[in-house]
Amino acid sequence: MPELPEVETIRRGLGRLLPGKKVLSAECLDSPRSFPNSSSEVDNFLHGASVTTIRRRAKVLLIDFDSNYTLVIHLKMTGQLVFVATDPVYTSASEIQSEASHEASIATSSTDKLAPRFGGGHPTDSLISKLPDRSTRVIIKFTDGSILYFNDQRKFGWMRLMPTISVPEIDFMKRVGPEPLEDSFGAKDFIERIKRRKGTTIKAAILDQTVLAGVGNIYADESLWAAQIHPATHVSDITDKQLSQLLVEIKKVMNLSIAKGGSTDRNYVDAEGKKGSYLQFANVFRREGQPCPRCGATIEKIRVAGRGTHVCPVCQMIQ
Repeated sequence: MPELPEVETIRRGLGRLLPGKKVLSAECLDSPRSFPNSSSEVDNFLHGASVTTIRRRAKVLLIDFDSNYTLVIHLKMTGQLVFVATDPVYTSASEIQSEASHEASIATSSTDKLAPRFGGGHPTDSLISKLPDRSTRVIIKFTDGSILYFNDQRKFGWMRLMPTISVPEIDFMKRVGPEPLEDSFGAKDFIERIKRRKGTTIKAAILDQTVLAGVGNIYADESLWAAQIHPATHVSDITDKQLSQLLVEIKKVMNLSIAKGGSTDRNYVDAEGKKGSYLQFANVFRREGQPCPRCGATIEKIRVAGRGTHVCPVCQMIQ
């Protein structure tokens, strides 16, 4: 499952390419559950509609159209979104370098002009190979000749078309907590929400998507290490000052991961179709047996909240 930074990285990439494009057709190939939409809704509200914005809520992508309908997309474990444009727009190596530095992905060519190819998701050859292929479930064609492919090996992901006004009424949207990276989400709200789980461990609390949206195992371990809080400490034993600092560290860790293209925890790549580099900068995650960057003690791997958990036993002493 991708974590918030991976999905946010893909959102930012597609947000540079899709707005303004008009849908010519949408075709579901061989897996109806990948595209559980009626033909009448597709004909009336997707065909001929133009993309207005690309949004994200927790780990879900939202493509809004001027028809007042939205494609709600969950990539699940093995989903991919690959955008391919037919018009060559790169004419020199300097242009290619410039675009690549702004999160664009390109497909190589033997000519001087290259067509952009931009993808994110499960790192199979489908990100760079000829499409459609055996993993392709949905093909959305735009009037300018560009195409958005939804690939999914395991067929767990989906693209659901629904009225934009109804998106907040999805059960998931009603349950999911606030976005940790929103400027409006501060320490007061964070402390209030966390303390609703005072009888559990702090790691279980911040992994709870009803408390906070999009924080997964990697970012929980990293932010708790940065705040010097043991993951198995009960919420009731943590001071408000410590919780305030924990939110600061959650924001720092997730923003750094987005800047580095995500963690790509084995399955996911960044919006360029390349592996993210965040784990190169991780301080405790998958660093068991190595010295703590802060105090030099040996990092340990334990189990907390049913998850493998990385901790420094010295500077994260349990309270």
